[in-house]
Amino acid sequence: MSDGAPLTARQMWEQRYAVAEYVYGTEPNTFLRDHLASLPLGAALCLAEGEGRNAVFLAGSGREVHSVDLTAAGVAKTLALAERRGVTVRATQADLAMHDIGLDRWDAVVSVFAHMPPKVRHDLHRRVVAALRPGGVLLLEAYTPDQIGRGTGGPAVPEMTMTLAGLTDELAGLEFVHAQELLREVHEGPGHTGIGAVVQIIARKPA
Repeated sequence: MSDGAPLTARQMWEQRYAVAEYVYGTEPNTFLRDHLASLPLGAALCLAEGEGRNAVFLAGSGREVHSVDLTAAGVAKTLALAERRGVTVRATQADLAMHDIGLDRWDAVVSVFAHMPPKVRHDLHRRVVAALRPGGVLLLEAYTPDQIGRGTGGPAVPEMTMTLAGLTDELAGLEFVHAQELLREVHEGPGHTGIGAVVQIIARKPA
């Protein structure tokens, strides 16, 4: 807190990532790990990447990986983890509400628990569709409104979560090859531990 004012999103995440431990662990999201073969080789972008676990995993698979996170602390931890694993990640600190992710730029985009206000998310997802190359693939996992109150991670308010119906609309222009809402065990460091209510998407841009 500063002068009684609430923390901004950036301040909150900087504070969370300032600790030595990796709040969400150093191993990749299991949905990403299990569906790696669904992502084309080439240039990959990780959105709201946090401490770097997914970007570093992708880099270890031979992809050219870029990541974006709101925080300097997250970027620093991403680069440190990449160095320890002997891979290269081009990590950028930026606000995805304003950051240019390009046009026809990426063979793969990965969005894992990238929760943000609805207006920002809607615009970002529109830009993700444009940023994928023809044949490019988006892999996304996020919490659904059913996660609220579970105490196992995720946003505190339902508008920051995602639903399959909402994503179908927000990602118009992509062909969904995998799409479901489910309850699953999530064990990703102390930040995500226990049963989680999630939505999972793999969607391809038509060639």
